Amino acid sequence: MKKIHTNIFKDKSCFLSAGDTVLLTGEIYTARDQAHKKLVDLLSSGRKLPLDITGKIIYYCGPTATPKGKVIGSCGPTTSRRMDKFVEPLLANGLVAMIGKGRRAPDVIKAVKKYQAVYLLAPAGCGALLAERVTAKELIAFKELGPEAIYKLTVDDFPLIVGVDSSGRDIYDKIYFK
Repeated sequence: MKKIHTNIFKDKSCFLSAGDTVLLTGEIYTARDQAHKKLVDLLSSGRKLPLDITGKIIYYCGPTATPKGKVIGSCGPTTSRRMDKFVEPLLANGLVAMIGKGRRAPDVIKAVKKYQAVYLLAPAGCGALLAERVTAKELIAFKELGPEAIYKLTVDDFPLIVGVDSSGRDIYDKIYFK
């Protein structure tokens, strides 16, 4: 298990290999389908994004309502495939990593390799456990989207598995693990 900080992604993510387990500490940003659409629409129209995504990590998550006395509600990963059509423009604009669950399309894996990014897997069905690893939550953009708004989360030892590394190796590819 590798303990890493989000700051290391500002340089390169090539030190991680598909299948590595990591405990991530630092800042990540939530975004689901509607937030991704808004981000890509802004980029397509030449307008400025509400946050600089250079060197950042997006977590495919829509947190539930925050219970009294807690930092965040349940915050498990959502299915990554729904964001596949938005990946390339975001990687081209500096995004370095994505967190979600499930396989990625072949063109996303090619884009991850092209932009030397990484796709990380969060454990599905563990939203309440993952919420315990969030130490701060701040609304960043698209408040009107409710739980699908973009939030900045500060995480401490957030458990992840490298799903696709910067060389394009995919944990779901059985050939890779022979």
